[in-house]
Amino acid sequence: MDILLVASAFNSLTQRVFAELTDHGHRVDVVLASQGPDPVRAAVRELRPDLVIAPMLRTALPEDLWRENTCLIVHPGPPGDRGPSSLDWAVAEGAQEWGVTVLQAEAVMDAGPVWAAEPFPVPAAGKSDLYRNEVSDAAVTAVLTAVRRYAEGSYKPRPQTDDSVGVVWRGAFRQERRRIDWERDDTATVLRRLRGADSQPGVLDDLLGREVFLHGGHPEDRLRGRPGDLLALRAGAVCRATRDGAVWIPELRPRKSSGDPAPFRRPAASVLAAWEPSLGLPEDPAPLELPEERRTWTDIRYREHGDTGFLAFSFPGGAMSTDQCRRLLAAYRQALTRPTRVLVLGGDRDFFSNGIHLNVIEAAADPAQESWVNLNAIDDLVEAVLRTTDRLVVAALAGNAAAGGVMLALAADEVWCRTGVVLNPHYRRMGLYGSEFWTYSLPRRVGPETARRLTTEALPVSAASAERLGLVDRLVPAAPGAFPAEVRRLAAELAVSPFLDARIAAKAARAEEEQEPPLAAYREAELARMHTIFHDPEAPYHALRSAFVRKTPSGSPRPLTPPAGALR
Repeated sequence: MDILLVASAFNSLTQRVFAELTDHGHRVDVVLASQGPDPVRAAVRELRPDLVIAPMLRTALPEDLWRENTCLIVHPGPPGDRGPSSLDWAVAEGAQEWGVTVLQAEAVMDAGPVWAAEPFPVPAAGKSDLYRNEVSDAAVTAVLTAVRRYAEGSYKPRPQTDDSVGVVWRGAFRQERRRIDWERDDTATVLRRLRGADSQPGVLDDLLGREVFLHGGHPEDRLRGRPGDLLALRAGAVCRATRDGAVWIPELRPRKSSGDPAPFRRPAASVLAAWEPSLGLPEDPAPLELPEERRTWTDIRYREHGDTGFLAFSFPGGAMSTDQCRRLLAAYRQALTRPTRVLVLGGDRDFFSNGIHLNVIEAAADPAQESWVNLNAIDDLVEAVLRTTDRLVVAALAGNAAAGGVMLALAADEVWCRTGVVLNPHYRRMGLYGSEFWTYSLPRRVGPETARRLTTEALPVSAASAERLGLVDRLVPAAPGAFPAEVRRLAAELAVSPFLDARIAAKAARAEEEQEPPLAAYREAELARMHTIFHDPEAPYHALRSAFVRKTPSGSPRPLTPPAGALR
Protein backbone atom coordinates (compact mmCIF):
# COMPACT_ATOMS: atom_id res chain seq x y z
CA MET A 1 0.00 0.00 0.00
CA ASP A 2 0.90 3.67 -0.18
CA ILE A 3 1.24 4.82 3.43
CA LEU A 4 1.85 8.33 4.70
CA LEU A 5 3.42 8.74 8.12
CA VAL A 6 2.53 11.96 9.92
CA ALA A 7 4.84 12.73 12.83
CA SER A 8 5.88 15.65 14.99
CA ALA A 9 9.51 14.53 14.56
CA PHE A 10 11.43 11.86 12.71
CA ASN A 11 12.27 10.26 16.05
CA SER A 12 13.35 6.70 16.84
CA LEU A 13 9.84 5.23 16.70
CA THR A 14 8.93 7.02 13.46
CA GLN A 15 12.18 5.80 11.92
CA ARG A 16 11.52 2.23 12.97
CA VAL A 17 7.93 2.23 11.70
CA PHE A 18 9.19 3.74 8.43
CA ALA A 19 11.88 1.07 8.06
CA GLU A 20 9.66 -1.88 9.05
CA LEU A 21 6.77 -0.88 6.76
CA THR A 22 9.24 -0.42 3.91
CA ASP A 23 10.65 -3.89 4.61
CA HIS A 24 7.13 -5.28 4.25
CA GLY A 25 6.86 -3.89 0.74
CA HIS A 26 4.80 -0.76 1.37
CA ARG A 27 5.63 2.57 -0.24
CA VAL A 28 6.12 4.90 2.70
CA ASP A 29 6.35 8.68 2.75
CA VAL A 30 6.60 10.97 5.78
CA VAL A 31 5.44 14.49 6.46
CA LEU A 32 6.41 16.35 9.60
CA ALA A 33 3.55 18.03 11.43
CA SER A 34 5.82 20.40 13.36
CA GLN A 35 5.19 23.23 10.89
CA GLY A 36 1.41 23.11 11.25
CA PRO A 37 -1.48 21.36 9.48
CA ASP A 38 -1.04 22.86 6.00
CA PRO A 39 2.01 20.76 4.97
CA VAL A 40 0.12 17.67 6.16
CA ARG A 41 -2.91 18.55 4.04
CA ALA A 42 -0.66 19.26 1.06
CA ALA A 43 1.09 15.90 1.40
CA VAL A 44 -2.24 14.04 1.52
CA ARG A 45 -3.51 15.89 -1.56
CA GLU A 46 -0.33 15.18 -3.50
CA LEU A 47 0.26 11.56 -2.47
CA ARG A 48 -3.32 10.31 -2.04
CA PRO A 49 -2.20 7.57 0.38
CA ASP A 50 -4.21 4.43 1.06
CA LEU A 51 -3.61 4.93 4.78
CA VAL A 52 -2.30 7.64 7.12
CA ILE A 53 -0.43 6.56 10.25
CA ALA A 54 0.80 8.83 13.06
CA PRO A 55 3.57 7.04 15.02
CA MET A 56 4.38 10.07 17.20
CA LEU A 57 2.17 13.13 17.24
CA ARG A 58 2.10 15.95 19.79
CA THR A 59 -0.87 17.74 18.20
CA ALA A 60 -4.24 16.57 16.90
CA LEU A 61 -4.73 15.82 13.22
CA PRO A 62 -6.95 18.34 11.38
CA GLU A 63 -10.60 17.23 11.41
CA ASP A 64 -10.97 17.39 7.63
CA LEU A 65 -8.02 15.01 7.32
CA TRP A 66 -9.38 12.21 9.51
CA ARG A 67 -12.92 12.62 8.19
CA GLU A 68 -11.80 12.15 4.59
CA ASN A 69 -9.03 9.58 5.17
CA THR A 70 -8.47 6.60 7.42
CA CYS A 71 -5.94 7.87 9.96
CA LEU A 72 -4.42 5.56 12.57
CA ILE A 73 -2.84 6.93 15.74
CA VAL A 74 -0.15 5.05 17.70
CA HIS A 75 -0.89 5.65 21.39
CA PRO A 76 1.70 4.49 23.98
CA GLY A 77 -0.93 3.16 26.36
CA PRO A 78 -3.32 0.20 26.59
CA PRO A 79 -6.89 0.39 25.22
CA GLY A 80 -8.93 2.85 27.27
CA ASP A 81 -5.89 4.88 28.35
CA ARG A 82 -6.20 8.52 27.35
CA GLY A 83 -4.04 11.58 27.78
CA PRO A 84 -0.74 13.10 26.63
CA SER A 85 1.58 11.59 29.27
CA SER A 86 0.81 7.89 29.17
CA LEU A 87 4.33 6.54 29.68
CA ASP A 88 5.07 9.08 32.41
CA TRP A 89 2.14 7.74 34.41
CA ALA A 90 3.15 4.13 33.77
CA VAL A 91 6.64 4.75 35.20
CA ALA A 92 5.40 6.94 38.06
CA GLU A 93 2.81 4.39 39.18
CA GLY A 94 5.19 1.46 38.91
CA ALA A 95 3.14 -0.38 36.29
CA GLN A 96 4.33 -3.95 35.71
CA GLU A 97 2.66 -4.17 32.29
CA TRP A 98 1.58 -1.49 29.83
CA GLY A 99 0.60 -1.48 26.18
CA VAL A 100 0.48 0.23 22.81
CA THR A 101 -2.81 0.87 21.02
CA VAL A 102 -3.33 1.68 17.34
CA LEU A 103 -6.64 3.51 17.11
CA GLN A 104 -8.53 5.45 14.48
CA ALA A 105 -8.48 9.22 14.76
CA GLU A 106 -11.72 10.96 15.65
CA ALA A 107 -12.92 14.06 17.50
CA VAL A 108 -12.13 12.91 21.05
CA MET A 109 -8.39 12.38 21.62
CA ASP A 110 -7.38 8.71 22.05
CA ALA A 111 -11.04 7.62 21.97
CA GLY A 112 -11.32 6.16 18.46
CA PRO A 113 -11.98 2.50 17.63
CA VAL A 114 -9.05 0.13 18.17
CA TRP A 115 -7.37 -1.54 15.18
CA ALA A 116 -4.70 -3.33 17.20
CA ALA A 117 -3.21 -3.41 20.68
CA GLU A 118 -0.06 -5.03 22.05
CA PRO A 119 0.97 -5.39 25.72
CA PHE A 120 4.55 -5.20 26.98
CA PRO A 121 6.36 -5.60 30.32
CA VAL A 122 7.69 -2.48 32.06
CA PRO A 123 11.27 -2.97 33.35
CA ALA A 124 13.05 -0.75 35.88
CA ALA A 125 14.42 1.53 33.17
CA GLY A 126 14.21 5.14 32.10
CA LYS A 127 11.21 6.32 30.11
CA SER A 128 13.24 7.01 26.95
CA ASP A 129 14.94 3.60 27.17
CA LEU A 130 11.50 2.01 27.59
CA TYR A 131 10.19 4.01 24.61
CA ARG A 132 13.03 2.94 22.30
CA ASN A 133 12.79 -0.72 23.27
CA GLU A 134 9.66 -2.33 24.76
CA VAL A 135 7.34 0.40 23.43
CA SER A 136 8.97 0.32 20.00
CA ASP A 137 8.66 -3.47 19.74
CA ALA A 138 5.01 -3.41 20.77
CA ALA A 139 4.22 -0.45 18.50
CA VAL A 140 5.69 -2.11 15.42
CA THR A 141 3.79 -5.34 16.12
CA ALA A 142 0.54 -3.39 16.56
CA VAL A 143 1.11 -1.22 13.48
CA LEU A 144 1.85 -4.20 11.25
CA THR A 145 -1.26 -5.97 12.58
CA ALA A 146 -3.41 -2.89 11.96
CA VAL A 147 -2.05 -2.42 8.43
CA ARG A 148 -2.69 -6.07 7.59
CA ARG A 149 -6.23 -5.87 8.95
CA TYR A 150 -6.90 -2.67 7.00
CA ALA A 151 -5.53 -4.20 3.78
CA GLU A 152 -7.67 -7.32 4.15
CA GLY A 153 -10.75 -5.11 4.29
CA SER A 154 -12.92 -7.33 6.50
CA TYR A 155 -11.78 -6.31 9.98
CA LYS A 156 -14.07 -4.06 12.03
CA PRO A 157 -12.11 -2.02 14.58
CA ARG A 158 -13.33 -2.43 18.16
CA PRO A 159 -15.03 0.68 19.60
CA GLN A 160 -13.76 1.84 22.98
CA THR A 161 -17.35 2.02 24.15
CA ASP A 162 -17.15 -1.77 24.55
CA ASP A 163 -17.78 -2.84 28.16
CA SER A 164 -14.44 -4.69 28.22
CA VAL A 165 -12.53 -1.41 27.78
CA GLY A 166 -11.99 0.54 30.97
CA VAL A 167 -11.51 4.19 30.07
CA VAL A 168 -9.01 6.13 32.21
CA TRP A 169 -8.15 9.77 31.53
CA ARG A 170 -4.72 10.83 32.78
CA GLY A 171 -3.81 14.48 32.43
CA ALA A 172 -0.45 15.96 31.54
CA PHE A 173 2.30 14.90 33.95
CA ARG A 174 3.60 18.28 35.07
CA GLN A 175 6.72 19.30 36.96
CA GLU A 176 4.95 19.64 40.30
CA ARG A 177 4.40 15.87 40.23
CA ARG A 178 8.05 15.24 39.37
CA ARG A 179 9.52 17.37 42.17
CA ILE A 180 11.84 15.53 44.56
CA ASP A 181 11.71 16.17 48.30
CA TRP A 182 15.26 15.17 49.16
CA GLU A 183 14.55 15.22 52.91
CA ARG A 184 11.54 12.91 52.74
CA ASP A 185 11.65 10.84 49.55
CA ASP A 186 13.34 7.46 49.72
CA THR A 187 15.71 6.23 47.02
CA ALA A 188 13.05 4.17 45.24
CA THR A 189 10.81 7.25 44.92
CA VAL A 190 13.67 9.43 43.71
CA LEU A 191 14.69 6.86 41.11
CA ARG A 192 11.12 6.52 39.84
CA ARG A 193 10.85 10.28 39.35
CA LEU A 194 14.23 10.57 37.67
CA ARG A 195 13.56 7.62 35.37
CA GLY A 196 10.16 8.99 34.41
CA ALA A 197 11.79 12.10 32.97
CA ASP A 198 15.25 10.86 31.98
CA SER A 199 15.30 12.32 28.48
CA GLN A 200 12.38 14.74 28.48
CA PRO A 201 11.53 16.89 30.27
CA GLY A 202 13.94 16.17 33.15
CA VAL A 203 13.16 16.84 36.82
CA LEU A 204 13.30 20.50 37.78
CA ASP A 205 15.43 21.05 40.88
CA ASP A 206 17.79 23.52 42.57
CA LEU A 207 21.55 23.06 42.64
CA LEU A 208 24.10 25.61 43.82
CA GLY A 209 21.40 28.26 43.87
CA ARG A 210 20.32 27.73 40.25
CA GLU A 211 17.37 25.98 38.66
CA VAL A 212 18.38 22.92 36.69
CA PHE A 213 16.75 19.84 35.19
CA LEU A 214 18.06 16.45 36.34
CA HIS A 215 18.36 13.76 33.67
CA GLY A 216 18.74 10.07 34.47
CA GLY A 217 19.03 8.24 37.76
CA HIS A 218 20.87 5.18 39.06
CA PRO A 219 21.17 3.72 42.58
CA GLU A 220 24.32 3.90 44.73
CA ASP A 221 24.85 1.29 47.44
CA ARG A 222 27.74 2.70 49.51
CA LEU A 223 28.03 6.48 49.50
CA ARG A 224 25.90 8.27 52.10
CA GLY A 225 25.34 11.82 53.26
CA ARG A 226 22.82 14.41 54.35
CA PRO A 227 19.73 14.26 52.08
CA GLY A 228 20.18 16.52 49.06
CA ASP A 229 23.94 16.92 49.46
CA LEU A 230 26.29 16.33 46.54
CA LEU A 231 28.66 13.52 47.50
CA ALA A 232 31.01 12.67 44.65
CA LEU A 233 31.73 12.70 40.92
CA ARG A 234 32.25 9.74 38.61
CA ALA A 235 32.77 9.75 34.85
CA GLY A 236 30.96 13.08 34.51
CA ALA A 237 28.02 12.09 36.74
CA VAL A 238 27.23 13.46 40.21
CA CYS A 239 26.14 11.44 43.24
CA ARG A 240 23.46 12.96 45.47
CA ALA A 241 22.29 11.73 48.85
CA THR A 242 18.70 10.64 49.47
CA ARG A 243 16.92 10.00 52.77
CA ASP A 244 18.04 6.39 52.84
CA GLY A 245 20.83 6.13 50.26
CA ALA A 246 22.11 7.95 47.21
CA VAL A 247 21.64 8.19 43.43
CA TRP A 248 23.90 8.95 40.48
CA ILE A 249 22.67 11.62 38.05
CA PRO A 250 24.59 11.53 34.74
CA GLU A 251 23.34 14.73 33.09
CA LEU A 252 22.02 18.17 33.95
CA ARG A 253 20.24 20.75 31.82
CA PRO A 254 20.37 24.34 33.10
CA ARG A 255 17.06 26.15 32.88
CA LYS A 256 17.13 28.89 30.27
CA SER A 257 16.52 31.47 32.97
CA SER A 258 19.53 30.22 35.00
CA GLY A 259 21.98 32.42 33.13
CA ASP A 260 23.95 29.46 31.79
CA PRO A 261 25.00 30.13 28.16
CA ALA A 262 24.53 26.44 27.32
CA PRO A 263 20.99 25.56 28.50
CA PHE A 264 20.96 22.02 27.15
CA ARG A 265 21.80 18.55 28.46
CA ARG A 266 25.41 17.70 29.12
CA PRO A 267 27.47 15.74 31.68
CA ALA A 268 26.54 16.85 35.20
CA ALA A 269 30.13 17.48 36.28
CA SER A 270 30.76 19.92 33.44
CA VAL A 271 27.64 21.94 34.29
CA LEU A 272 28.61 22.15 37.97
CA ALA A 273 32.22 23.05 37.11
CA ALA A 274 31.03 25.95 34.96
CA TRP A 275 29.05 27.29 37.89
CA GLU A 276 31.48 26.55 40.71
CA PRO A 277 35.04 25.65 39.62
CA SER A 278 36.11 25.05 43.22
CA LEU A 279 33.24 22.73 44.12
CA GLY A 280 35.69 20.28 45.72
CA LEU A 281 33.71 17.07 45.24
CA PRO A 282 35.88 13.93 45.38
CA GLU A 283 36.24 11.66 42.38
CA ASP A 284 34.90 8.19 43.15
CA PRO A 285 36.00 6.05 40.19
CA ALA A 286 34.38 2.66 39.89
CA PRO A 287 36.66 -0.28 39.12
CA LEU A 288 36.34 -1.62 35.60
CA GLU A 289 35.42 -5.05 36.96
CA LEU A 290 32.60 -4.49 39.45
CA PRO A 291 31.33 -7.34 41.63
CA GLU A 292 27.96 -8.61 40.45
CA GLU A 293 26.29 -7.68 43.75
CA ARG A 294 27.21 -3.97 43.56
CA ARG A 295 24.30 -1.57 42.97
CA THR A 296 26.09 1.44 41.62
CA TRP A 297 26.47 3.29 38.35
CA THR A 298 29.30 3.19 35.88
CA ASP A 299 29.23 3.83 32.15
CA ILE A 300 31.98 1.31 31.32
CA ARG A 301 32.24 -2.18 32.78
CA TYR A 302 34.17 -5.35 32.04
CA ARG A 303 33.09 -8.93 32.82
CA GLU A 304 34.53 -12.28 31.91
CA HIS A 305 32.88 -15.66 31.37
CA GLY A 306 35.30 -18.41 30.44
CA ASP A 307 37.18 -17.50 27.27
CA THR A 308 34.91 -14.52 26.53
CA GLY A 309 35.29 -10.93 27.71
CA PHE A 310 32.39 -8.48 27.75
CA LEU A 311 33.22 -4.77 27.60
CA ALA A 312 29.93 -3.01 28.26
CA PHE A 313 29.43 0.72 27.79
CA SER A 314 26.32 2.84 28.05
CA PHE A 315 26.47 6.58 27.46
CA PRO A 316 23.38 8.83 27.79
CA GLY A 317 21.78 9.36 24.39
CA GLY A 318 24.48 7.20 22.80
CA ALA A 319 26.76 10.25 22.44
CA MET A 320 30.49 9.78 23.10
CA SER A 321 32.51 12.77 24.28
CA THR A 322 36.29 13.05 24.07
CA ASP A 323 36.58 11.89 27.69
CA GLN A 324 34.21 8.96 27.16
CA CYS A 325 36.06 7.83 24.02
CA ARG A 326 39.42 7.99 25.80
CA ARG A 327 38.17 6.09 28.84
CA LEU A 328 36.56 3.44 26.62
CA LEU A 329 39.81 3.09 24.66
CA ALA A 330 41.74 2.62 27.92
CA ALA A 331 39.22 -0.03 29.02
CA TYR A 332 39.47 -1.74 25.62
CA ARG A 333 43.26 -1.89 25.88
CA GLN A 334 42.95 -3.32 29.38
CA ALA A 335 40.49 -5.93 28.11
CA LEU A 336 43.06 -6.95 25.49
CA THR A 337 45.48 -7.90 28.26
CA ARG A 338 43.09 -10.64 29.39
CA PRO A 339 43.53 -14.21 28.03
CA THR A 340 40.22 -14.34 26.15
CA ARG A 341 39.48 -15.60 22.64
CA VAL A 342 36.34 -13.53 22.07
CA LEU A 343 35.70 -9.93 23.15
CA VAL A 344 32.14 -8.60 23.01
CA LEU A 345 31.50 -4.83 22.87
CA GLY A 346 28.18 -3.17 23.75
CA GLY A 347 25.76 -2.44 26.55
CA ASP A 348 22.93 -4.57 27.89
CA ARG A 349 20.17 -2.18 26.73
CA ASP A 350 19.43 0.80 24.56
CA PHE A 351 21.86 2.79 22.38
CA PHE A 352 25.07 1.23 21.14
CA SER A 353 26.58 4.55 20.02
CA ASN A 354 25.64 7.63 18.02
CA GLY A 355 29.17 8.95 17.53
CA ILE A 356 30.66 12.22 18.74
CA HIS A 357 28.99 14.22 21.53
CA LEU A 358 27.36 17.24 19.88
CA ASN A 359 26.11 18.71 23.18
CA VAL A 360 29.58 18.77 24.73
CA ILE A 361 30.96 20.22 21.51
CA GLU A 362 28.31 22.96 21.42
CA ALA A 363 29.11 23.95 25.03
CA ALA A 364 32.87 24.14 24.40
CA ALA A 365 34.71 27.45 24.26
CA ASP A 366 35.91 26.47 20.76
CA PRO A 367 33.37 24.06 19.19
CA ALA A 368 35.48 23.57 16.05
CA GLN A 369 38.50 22.47 18.06
CA GLU A 370 36.43 20.27 20.38
CA SER A 371 34.84 18.66 17.31
CA TRP A 372 38.31 17.86 16.02
CA VAL A 373 39.58 16.48 19.34
CA ASN A 374 36.42 14.41 19.87
CA LEU A 375 36.62 12.96 16.35
CA ASN A 376 40.25 11.97 16.79
CA ALA A 377 39.41 10.31 20.10
CA ILE A 378 36.71 8.13 18.56
CA ASP A 379 38.96 7.40 15.57
CA ASP A 380 41.63 6.15 18.00
CA LEU A 381 39.07 3.76 19.49
CA VAL A 382 37.86 2.48 16.11
CA GLU A 383 41.43 2.02 14.91
CA ALA A 384 42.27 -0.03 18.01
CA VAL A 385 39.37 -2.36 17.24
CA LEU A 386 40.37 -2.65 13.58
CA ARG A 387 43.96 -3.50 14.52
CA THR A 388 43.07 -6.22 17.04
CA THR A 389 44.43 -9.50 15.66
CA ASP A 390 44.75 -11.87 18.62
CA ARG A 391 41.06 -12.57 19.26
CA LEU A 392 37.66 -12.22 17.62
CA VAL A 393 35.81 -8.99 18.38
CA VAL A 394 32.00 -8.90 18.34
CA ALA A 395 29.88 -5.74 18.42
CA ALA A 396 26.57 -6.64 20.09
CA LEU A 397 23.95 -3.97 19.44
CA ALA A 398 21.15 -4.03 22.01
CA GLY A 399 19.86 -0.70 20.71
CA ASN A 400 20.07 1.84 17.94
CA ALA A 401 23.27 3.20 16.42
CA ALA A 402 24.02 6.09 14.10
CA ALA A 403 26.86 7.81 12.27
CA GLY A 404 30.21 7.06 13.94
CA GLY A 405 28.52 4.60 16.26
CA VAL A 406 27.61 2.37 13.30
CA MET A 407 31.20 2.59 12.05
CA LEU A 408 32.49 1.63 15.50
CA ALA A 409 30.37 -1.52 15.27
CA LEU A 410 31.60 -2.25 11.73
CA ALA A 411 35.20 -2.23 12.97
CA ALA A 412 34.46 -5.51 14.78
CA ASP A 413 34.81 -8.91 13.15
CA GLU A 414 31.12 -9.67 13.66
CA VAL A 415 28.09 -7.45 14.25
CA TRP A 416 25.21 -8.94 16.22
CA CYS A 417 22.02 -6.95 16.32
CA ARG A 418 18.79 -7.21 18.29
CA THR A 419 15.93 -7.43 15.80
CA GLY A 420 14.37 -4.18 17.03
CA VAL A 421 17.44 -2.05 16.29
CA VAL A 422 17.50 0.78 13.74
CA LEU A 423 20.77 1.84 12.12
CA ASN A 424 21.55 5.19 10.53
CA PRO A 425 24.88 4.55 8.73
CA HIS A 426 25.41 8.09 7.49
CA TYR A 427 26.48 11.61 8.50
CA ARG A 428 24.61 13.76 5.98
CA ARG A 429 21.92 15.07 8.33
CA MET A 430 24.58 16.88 10.34
CA GLY A 431 26.37 18.25 7.28
CA LEU A 432 29.41 16.02 7.81
CA TYR A 433 31.56 13.85 5.56
CA GLY A 434 32.32 11.45 8.38
CA SER A 435 35.33 9.54 9.69
CA GLU A 436 35.76 6.49 11.97
CA PHE A 437 37.27 4.66 8.95
CA TRP A 438 33.87 4.47 7.24
CA THR A 439 35.45 4.72 3.79
CA TYR A 440 37.25 1.46 4.61
CA SER A 441 34.71 -0.48 6.68
CA LEU A 442 31.44 0.33 4.94
CA PRO A 443 32.39 -0.52 1.31
CA ARG A 444 34.24 -3.61 2.54
CA ARG A 445 30.96 -4.92 3.98
CA VAL A 446 28.31 -3.77 1.50
CA GLY A 447 30.21 -2.78 -1.62
CA PRO A 448 31.00 0.73 -2.91
CA GLU A 449 27.64 1.34 -4.62
CA THR A 450 25.53 0.39 -1.59
CA ALA A 451 27.89 2.40 0.64
CA ARG A 452 27.32 5.44 -1.56
CA ARG A 453 23.56 4.96 -1.46
CA LEU A 454 23.40 4.50 2.31
CA THR A 455 25.45 7.64 2.99
CA THR A 456 23.73 9.87 0.45
CA GLU A 457 20.10 8.80 0.86
CA ALA A 458 20.58 8.95 4.63
CA LEU A 459 17.57 6.81 5.51
CA PRO A 460 17.14 4.57 8.56
CA VAL A 461 17.83 0.86 8.07
CA SER A 462 16.05 -1.86 10.01
CA ALA A 463 18.02 -4.71 11.55
CA ALA A 464 16.57 -7.14 8.99
CA SER A 465 17.59 -4.92 6.07
CA ALA A 466 21.02 -4.40 7.63
CA GLU A 467 21.54 -8.16 7.66
CA ARG A 468 20.47 -8.47 4.02
CA LEU A 469 22.88 -5.70 3.04
CA GLY A 470 25.80 -7.21 4.97
CA LEU A 471 26.00 -4.54 7.67
CA VAL A 472 24.97 -7.13 10.28
CA ASP A 473 26.18 -10.72 10.58
CA ARG A 474 23.66 -12.10 13.06
CA LEU A 475 20.14 -11.09 14.10
CA VAL A 476 19.27 -11.80 17.73
CA PRO A 477 15.46 -12.19 17.99
CA ALA A 478 15.23 -11.42 21.69
CA ALA A 479 13.14 -9.09 23.81
CA PRO A 480 15.16 -6.18 25.25
CA GLY A 481 15.44 -7.81 28.67
CA ALA A 482 16.52 -11.16 27.23
CA PHE A 483 19.21 -9.80 24.89
CA PRO A 484 22.19 -9.88 27.32
CA ALA A 485 21.67 -13.54 28.25
CA GLU A 486 21.27 -14.52 24.61
CA VAL A 487 24.49 -12.70 23.68
CA ARG A 488 26.34 -14.50 26.48
CA ARG A 489 25.06 -17.83 25.18
CA LEU A 490 26.04 -17.09 21.59
CA ALA A 491 29.44 -15.77 22.64
CA ALA A 492 30.11 -18.91 24.69
CA GLU A 493 29.32 -21.02 21.61
CA LEU A 494 31.65 -18.90 19.49
CA ALA A 495 34.48 -19.19 22.02
CA VAL A 496 34.48 -23.01 21.75
CA SER A 497 33.96 -23.14 17.98
CA PRO A 498 36.45 -25.47 16.26
CA PHE A 499 36.90 -22.82 13.57
CA LEU A 500 37.82 -19.97 15.93
CA ASP A 501 41.60 -20.55 15.94
CA ALA A 502 41.68 -20.55 12.14
CA ARG A 503 39.68 -17.33 12.00
CA ILE A 504 42.00 -15.59 14.47
CA ALA A 505 45.06 -16.82 12.57
CA ALA A 506 43.59 -15.52 9.31
CA LYS A 507 43.06 -12.10 10.94
CA ALA A 508 46.70 -11.94 11.98
CA ALA A 509 47.89 -13.03 8.53
CA ARG A 510 45.81 -10.35 6.81
CA ALA A 511 47.16 -7.69 9.15
CA GLU A 512 50.75 -8.63 8.29
CA GLU A 513 50.08 -8.08 4.61
CA GLU A 514 50.48 -4.49 3.52
CA GLN A 515 47.08 -3.04 2.77
CA GLU A 516 46.69 -0.95 -0.35
CA PRO A 517 46.07 1.73 0.58
CA PRO A 518 47.22 1.29 4.20
CA LEU A 519 44.65 1.73 6.97
CA ALA A 520 46.20 5.04 8.05
CA ALA A 521 45.53 6.51 4.60
CA TYR A 522 41.76 6.12 5.05
CA ARG A 523 41.90 8.00 8.35
CA GLU A 524 44.10 10.74 6.94
CA ALA A 525 41.81 11.36 3.97
CA GLU A 526 38.65 11.39 6.11
CA LEU A 527 40.14 13.72 8.70
CA ALA A 528 41.32 16.14 6.02
CA ARG A 529 37.71 16.51 4.83
CA MET A 530 36.40 16.84 8.38
CA HIS A 531 39.03 19.40 9.41
CA THR A 532 37.90 21.64 6.58
CA ILE A 533 34.27 21.36 7.68
CA PHE A 534 34.97 21.91 11.38
CA HIS A 535 37.06 25.03 10.80
CA ASP A 536 34.82 26.64 8.19
CA PRO A 537 32.43 28.92 10.13
CA GLU A 538 30.05 28.93 7.15
CA ALA A 539 29.81 25.14 6.96
CA PRO A 540 26.22 23.92 7.54
CA TYR A 541 27.48 21.62 10.31
CA HIS A 542 27.66 24.45 12.81
CA ALA A 543 24.07 25.62 12.31
CA LEU A 544 22.77 22.06 12.17
CA ARG A 545 24.64 21.09 15.34
CA SER A 546 23.41 24.12 17.24
CA ALA A 547 19.83 23.55 16.10
CA PHE A 548 19.96 19.88 17.06
CA VAL A 549 21.37 20.56 20.51
CA ARG A 550 19.20 23.58 21.30
CA LYS A 551 16.10 22.09 19.61
CA THR A 552 15.54 25.14 17.41
CA PRO A 553 15.05 25.55 13.62
CA SER A 554 18.41 25.31 11.90
CA GLY A 555 17.88 27.99 9.28
CA SER A 556 19.84 25.76 6.93
CA PRO A 557 18.63 24.65 3.50
CA ARG A 558 19.93 21.13 4.18
CA PRO A 559 17.07 18.72 4.83
CA LEU A 560 16.75 17.27 8.29
CA THR A 561 14.44 14.53 7.01
CA PRO A 562 14.80 11.96 4.23
CA PRO A 563 14.70 13.42 0.71
CA ALA A 564 11.65 13.92 -1.50
CA GLY A 565 10.32 10.68 -2.88
CA ALA A 566 11.10 8.84 0.34
CA LEU A 567 9.99 11.39 2.90
CA ARG A 568 8.34 14.77 2.45
